[in-house]
Amino acid sequence: MSFRLLSTAAALALSAGSASADYALTILHTNDFHARFEPISKYDSTCGEEDNAAGECFGGSARLMTALNDAKAKLDNYILVDGGDQFQGTLFYTYYKGKLAAEMMNKMGYDAMTVGNHEFDDGPEVLRGFVDSVDFPVLMSNADISGEPLIADAIQKSTIIEKNGEKIGLIGLTPQDTHELASPGPNITFTDPSEAVQAEVDKLTEAGVNKIVVLSHSGYNTDITVARNTTGVDVIVGGHSNTLLGDMDGAEGPYPTMVNNTAIVSAYAYGKFLGELNVTFDDAGEIIEASGQPLIMDAGVSEDAPVKARIAEAAAPLEEIRSKVVAQTAEEIVGARDMCRAEECPMGNLVADAMLDRVKDQGIEIALENGGGLRASIDAGEVTMGEVLTVLPFQNTLSTFQVTGATMIEALENGVSQIEDGGGRFPQVAGITFTVDPSAEPGSRISEVMVGGAPIDAEKLYGVVSNNYVRNGGDGYKMFIDAQNAYDFGPDLADVTAEFLAANAPYTPYVDGRITIKE
Repeated sequence: MSFRLLSTAAALALSAGSASADYALTILHTNDFHARFEPISKYDSTCGEEDNAAGECFGGSARLMTALNDAKAKLDNYILVDGGDQFQGTLFYTYYKGKLAAEMMNKMGYDAMTVGNHEFDDGPEVLRGFVDSVDFPVLMSNADISGEPLIADAIQKSTIIEKNGEKIGLIGLTPQDTHELASPGPNITFTDPSEAVQAEVDKLTEAGVNKIVVLSHSGYNTDITVARNTTGVDVIVGGHSNTLLGDMDGAEGPYPTMVNNTAIVSAYAYGKFLGELNVTFDDAGEIIEASGQPLIMDAGVSEDAPVKARIAEAAAPLEEIRSKVVAQTAEEIVGARDMCRAEECPMGNLVADAMLDRVKDQGIEIALENGGGLRASIDAGEVTMGEVLTVLPFQNTLSTFQVTGATMIEALENGVSQIEDGGGRFPQVAGITFTVDPSAEPGSRISEVMVGGAPIDAEKLYGVVSNNYVRNGGDGYKMFIDAQNAYDFGPDLADVTAEFLAANAPYTPYVDGRITIKE
């Protein structure tokens, strides 16, 4: 294949000479929806109806339905595909698992999706239920599922669909390290993405297909690698890294990103954008033109009334979850703002301990939660999910990454740099201890840092868990932005905390001197 962006004149000349040979296709795409059926705020968390009415919200299934209907009405030839991770992220998933996602995707008319790692969060059984409920193929090429009877006969590596008389090959990709990110069970083996894609491209080519689209829940960098390492792939629809491509603020690259002869696209996450790529192929299946952009789902897109009503109906039982008792606590778990932003606090210890406990088998040694992320205390006695969500309302996800000891000290210095102002960046921690001198100048307040009982080594790499807000530079933690092996899309922090409370019920809150404040 060869790719060239044509001038209008050249395009007209080409179409005049071979109008019957050219094939135009629009690829509508989403990725990393994460159960955001209701509108989201600019922080990607729940956006209330009052703010929605004021035009301050984005996304939501009702808005996405309108955008899809509008796009389809103006297009002669299109496919609608998803880059994975429909599962996990809100109470809708906690309650409905994959059922509501299947219902909405069927209603919207998806042609195919790939398996994201979060589709395995509740094991192969829940994924199988979802696959059986949708009206389209769910794809995954880079996994040996022959030993897992629950999905062995349900998920294809690739498929062929026909649109306007032409065959289009679709291939699915899932993160190679899904076994570390989710719960696929012991019977599935994940394999190299480039090799898996090339094998399917070869099969599709032999079947006479010369237009091939990869649905890749593998991240932007892996998509670039796959494009470099394979031949015959025309388009990669990305996911997993929540990458925004285009010419708007926050975009990480052009839309499409061209690598060799392959057009790579991605549309951020959470239904905030609908990707729209317009591709023209010649008769040999070579791309001669590719353009488009992610369309933002802001207040300018009206909400489809029937879908809005259906989501409101689906939301009603979630109040039962909020009132569900998840644990017992022997006494009040103090999460007072003035304490958690200035010293070790019981709520900070609970949340940091819960985070570290969840990922300790992944080589993680240190947990850090920003004190400003803790929004309430929990009374003694029964603990409801609603109380946990009041403490942790931001739908933050667990982030794991690696930084040097020197970077960790820099992070702690940032965390205590606004202690006199009650800054929300104050670090609540687990697996690490340190001393703070509030009277010293910011940047030189931290001393006696110990990890696992040993002095921190400035040059050693440490595994750290935090929340996605902090890992991406929130509250001044910019030193984490370039961390190694970062993964920002773990389970919801509120769910992790609730499960830790339940496993340790009745929970007794405590402080143990992990943070020492010099008088």
